[in-house]
Amino acid sequence: MRKKADLPSKVCAHCALPFSWRKKWERDWENVKYCSERCRRAGAGKGGA
Repeated sequence: MRKKADLPSKVCAHCALPFSWRKKWERDWENVKYCSERCRRAGAGKGGA
């Protein structure tokens, strides 16, 4: 079992808060940009047509 401190982390592209790796992102961690669905929806709306 890994400790939470040992997991990789990133900074959310929308809210700029740090977030840690989650099991559901295991296969797609390189492409994860947002900490939550709410931030993903809000961030995707920026700069749109």
